[in-house]
Amino acid sequence: MAFNHLPAGVHDALTPLSVTSVTHSVPMAKNQRPDRPRTEPASGPSPGTVLDRLASAPSRASRITHTEHLPPRAGRHAVWPDRIRSEVVAAVQSAGIDHPWAHQAQAAEHALDGESVVVATGTASGKSLAYLVPVLSTLLDGSEAPNGRGATALYLAPTKALAADQCRSVKELSRPLGTSVRPAVHDGDTPFEEREWIRQYGNYVLTNPDMLHRGILPSHPRWSSFLKALKYVVVDECHTYRGVFGSHVAQVLRRLRRLCARYGSSPVFLLASATAAEPAVAARRLTGLPVVEVADDASPRGELVFALWEPPLTELHGEKGAPVRRTATAETAELLTDLAVQGVRTVAFVRSRRGAELISVIAQERLAEVDRSLARRVAAYRGGYLPEERRALERALHSGELLGLAATTALELGVDVSGLDAVLIAGYPGTRASLWQQAGRAGRSGRGALAVLIARDDPLDTFLVHHPEALFDQPVESTVLDPDNPYVLAPHLCAAAAEVPLTDDDLALFGPACAELLPQLESAKLLRRRTRAWHWTRRERAADLTDIRGEGGRPVQIVEAGTGRLLGTVDDGAAHTAVHEGAVHLHQGRTYLVRSLDLDDSVALVEEASPPYSTVARDTTSIAVLETDTGVPWGQGRLCYGSVEVTNQVVSFLRRRLITGEVLGETKLDLPPRTLRTRAVWWTVTEDQLDEARIPPEILGGALHAAEHASIGMLPLFATCDRRDIGGVSVPLHPDTLLPTVFVYDGHPGGAGFAERAFHTARAWLTATREAIASCECDAGCPSCIQSPKCGNGNDPLHKRGAVRLLTVLLRDAPAPGEPDPATAEPATDPPGPPGP
Repeated sequence: MAFNHLPAGVHDALTPLSVTSVTHSVPMAKNQRPDRPRTEPASGPSPGTVLDRLASAPSRASRITHTEHLPPRAGRHAVWPDRIRSEVVAAVQSAGIDHPWAHQAQAAEHALDGESVVVATGTASGKSLAYLVPVLSTLLDGSEAPNGRGATALYLAPTKALAADQCRSVKELSRPLGTSVRPAVHDGDTPFEEREWIRQYGNYVLTNPDMLHRGILPSHPRWSSFLKALKYVVVDECHTYRGVFGSHVAQVLRRLRRLCARYGSSPVFLLASATAAEPAVAARRLTGLPVVEVADDASPRGELVFALWEPPLTELHGEKGAPVRRTATAETAELLTDLAVQGVRTVAFVRSRRGAELISVIAQERLAEVDRSLARRVAAYRGGYLPEERRALERALHSGELLGLAATTALELGVDVSGLDAVLIAGYPGTRASLWQQAGRAGRSGRGALAVLIARDDPLDTFLVHHPEALFDQPVESTVLDPDNPYVLAPHLCAAAAEVPLTDDDLALFGPACAELLPQLESAKLLRRRTRAWHWTRRERAADLTDIRGEGGRPVQIVEAGTGRLLGTVDDGAAHTAVHEGAVHLHQGRTYLVRSLDLDDSVALVEEASPPYSTVARDTTSIAVLETDTGVPWGQGRLCYGSVEVTNQVVSFLRRRLITGEVLGETKLDLPPRTLRTRAVWWTVTEDQLDEARIPPEILGGALHAAEHASIGMLPLFATCDRRDIGGVSVPLHPDTLLPTVFVYDGHPGGAGFAERAFHTARAWLTATREAIASCECDAGCPSCIQSPKCGNGNDPLHKRGAVRLLTVLLRDAPAPGEPDPATAEPATDPPGPPGP
C-alpha cells in the first residue's frame, strides 16, 4: 500500500528530505582490486539500460517507486609505508595494483605501529589489501627468524565460504613470496589429516569463530607454538557480529587474548567493516581493546543505479478479505529470469533458505521454456548444503559457468564474485549495512551496476519503498552487542576455566558481570574454587555448553526416508517452524515433504514430492514479567524495559499457493512449547486513555494486536535486528501490569540488545509505526501494515483504525525532545513481577 508523507515525529531516525537523484557516499563491494579508475566505458549495456529493459514489460514501470543514481567517484592514491617489505610491494604490483588507496596505506601504518585498527569503508574499497599487506610483510620478516616457526596470523570470517575465498586470494597474491607465507583454511570441512600440518606449519590460518570456540581454544596446548608467535588477528566483516552472535564472538576473542598472554604474545587486531556508525566503538566492544578508526573511503566507485520495486496487487484476497500483493519471491524469480535471458550476470539475495531454492526452481523452469541450456546456468546457494555442494557452486560462480544465483546471506559476506552486473534483493535485509553490502556485490570490477530492492508485503518494506530517504539519506546503523549478557558470559567463563583455571586477574578481561556470575557457577557445580583459581569440574567439554550463533541444541538432520541419504541440516531452534510434519522442504531444486519430525533423535524424515504450495508455520506466545529494570511515564501510560519469560508454541501451518501466495488451508500441529527468558520493552495504557482514543472493550484486543504487529515490523529500522530476531505479545489485561499492554521482546536467551534499543528510540519507533498503519491505503488491514504471516491467532482480532487512534493518544503524551526520555530514566520503583532465576 502507498504512503503519502513521512511523519514529522520520526526525528533523527527518519529526517524527511526531498529525494530525487542525489549523490551519496554509499558503500560498494569488498575485495575489489584497487586499480586505476576506469576511463573507458564498461562493456555491455549500462545499468540504466538494463533497468529500462526490465521496466518495459507491460505494467512493470509503475512498480518502480524510486530510482537512485549514484555517480562514479574517482579514487585517491597514496604510497605504502616504507616499513612494508619490498617483496610484498612487488607482489602487489605484479597483481596489477601500482599504488594503494589512501585508506589502505593509513590502515597499514596503524597495523605496523602495533595499533589495533578497524577499516570501515565501502564495499569494493579494498579492505582486504589494507590488512593483508602488513600481515604478509610481518610474516616475511618472521620467516627469517633464526629459531622457531616465525610470526603467525589468524584470520576470522563469519562464514566458511568467505574464509575459503580469502584463502584463494592470499595464495594468489603471496605466490611470488614462495613458502614464507603458508595460508591454510582450518574449519569443519578441513580433512583431519591436514589439520596437524596446519597446526605445525601454517602461519596464516583462516577459520571462523565457531572453530576458534570449539576447536582451537580448547586444544590450545597443541596450538601453543602458533599462539606464541601470533602477531595479528584479522576479524573480517566485523559488522556482522551483532546481537547474541556478536556477544558470543566478543567473549571468544577475550578467551583468545587470555591464552595469547599466557604464551607471551599480544596480537594486534585488524578489523574490516562495512560502513557503520561509530565503528571504533563497536570494534572496542567486540575486542575489548582500544581501536583506531579508518573510515575515509578513498577508493573509486562505478555508477550504481538503485531501484525500489513494489510488486503489484493481485486479484486474490487474504485473511479477512485483505488485498494481497504478488510475493517478492515470485517477482524476484521473474526478474532473475529476464536478466539471465539478457545475459546479465546476477545474484538474487533472499532472506530464507526456502526462498532461495524456490526462486532458483521458478527461474530454471521459465528459462527452460526459452532455452534449455540457460536453465543449467541458474542455481541456489544457501547454508545447510553439504561441503562438496558448496564448493562446487563457488567454483561455478567464479568460472562464469553460472549466470544467475539465488543466494542467502551465506554469499553476502564478502565472497569475491567479480564480474556481476546486477543484484536483486528480495525483501529488506534488516539493516542498511546489509542492504549496501548486498548491493555492492555487483560492479566489483569498477563497472556500473544495477541494484533492485523488491519489497515484501509487510509494513517495513512497504514503508521503505515509499520513503526512499529512509534508505538513502540516513547513515548505517550502530552495531548492537552485549558481551555482559549473563546467558552469553556464563558458558564462556566455564570454557575459559577449562582452558586455564580462572584467577582474579582474569576478571577485568571478561567484564564486571563476572563477580556475580562466578558464585552462581560454583553453586551449579560447574566451577570449583581451589586456592586462588576457579576450575572446570565436569568431564564433558565446557565449549559444548553453548552454540555461539545462539541456535542451541543439536542440528536436526534432514534424511530422505526411502534412501537414508542425508540432505542437510537445520538449526534446532528453527526445526519447529522449518521441518515440522507436513512442511515443504526445498533442496538443490528438488521439493520434499516432511513425513515426520523426531525431536528426541533430531531427525526429520522427508520424501520427494511436488505439492503446488509452500508452507508457513504459525505460533502462539504468552509472556510474564520477571523484573522491571526501568520505566518512564508516557502521560497516564508507562514505557518499561526489563526481564520477561516467554512461552512459545508452534500450533499450525498454512499452505500457500506458489507464485500467488493464496492461502489454501491451515493444518494444526502438536509440538511442545518452548520457554525463553529474555529482555523486553513494553508499554501500557489506562482506561482514561482508551476513552480518549475511543477504544471500546470490543475492539481493544484488535487495536493492541494491530499495534503490536506493526511495531515489530518497524523495529528493524531503529535497531540492527532482523524481524526474526524479535517477537511480540499484546494483552487487553495483563496479569503483571493490570493494564492493556503491548510487549516486544528479544528472541534470544538473556536478550540481544534490540529491546533496549527500542526503549531508547521509543518515540521515533512508535511514531513510524503509527504512520505505517495510518498511511496504508487498505480499509481494514493487510500484510503491508498490520497483518503478520506468523500470527498464531490467524490475524484475529485486528483493528486498524483503533490502532491508529491508540498510538496517537499514547504518542501525544510521550516525552518531547529535550524532556526527560528513556535514555535517562531512573530505575523503576514499581514492584517487580515474579522473581527471576
